[in-house]
Amino acid sequence: MAHATLFIQCIVDGMYPEVGEAMVRLFQRLGITMDYPENQTCCGQPSFNSGYRKEAAKAARHYIETFENKGTIVCPSGSCVAMVRNHYPELFEDEPGWRKRAEHVGKRTFELTEYLVDVLGIKDTGAYFNGKVTYHDSCHLNRHLGVASQPRELIGRVNGLTFVEMKNSDKCCGFGGAFSTKYPDISTAMVKDKVQNILDSGADAVVGCDMGCLMNIQGYLHRHNYPVKVMHIAQLLAGEKGDAA
Repeated sequence: MAHATLFIQCIVDGMYPEVGEAMVRLFQRLGITMDYPENQTCCGQPSFNSGYRKEAAKAARHYIETFENKGTIVCPSGSCVAMVRNHYPELFEDEPGWRKRAEHVGKRTFELTEYLVDVLGIKDTGAYFNGKVTYHDSCHLNRHLGVASQPRELIGRVNGLTFVEMKNSDKCCGFGGAFSTKYPDISTAMVKDKVQNILDSGADAVVGCDMGCLMNIQGYLHRHNYPVKVMHIAQLLAGEKGDAA
């Protein structure tokens, strides 16, 4: 039986707990047992992206100490996994002992769809969704982890669902963490283009793997009263027939 240790990133923990709950329901359906270290905190990505390496390293040490004795670690966020796997070793390039520990835990930290498809070989989760869905490729997940086909394989096997690719699905939505607050005008122009591509696809819902991107897209859709549903892929894959659309 597969077992996963859950790493739930800040934005889900603080703002979208329903995404974490959906991942738990999905794992329960698939027979995956779980544990959740309650002392986990931020992975340090906001500090790292803003140039605060000392503060990022402090968060990274806490993550390593929390998870290094666990088995497989699964997170519903490509950007946080990319931080752990790709940037933790950078933070400790002058500290060989910590770098080795960082590399060890990074190899066992996976994004949700990567874990399901690449580690467990699961492509059909028994999910159901009645409608047309398009997919947004988040930058860290696609470019830093190389995860693009896995979400699509899972989406394509959802019962009742019609999948349609949007134009420029891998183009940034403009969130970029601190980027959207430092450069709001540029960010807004980028999400405007993204939303237009979503609308042009004719989809009833847009699905993604990172809530930062989805929050940005959802905000623009809501402000302009566009009737497109925004879903994290965990919510889609946890769906069952009879669930409210």
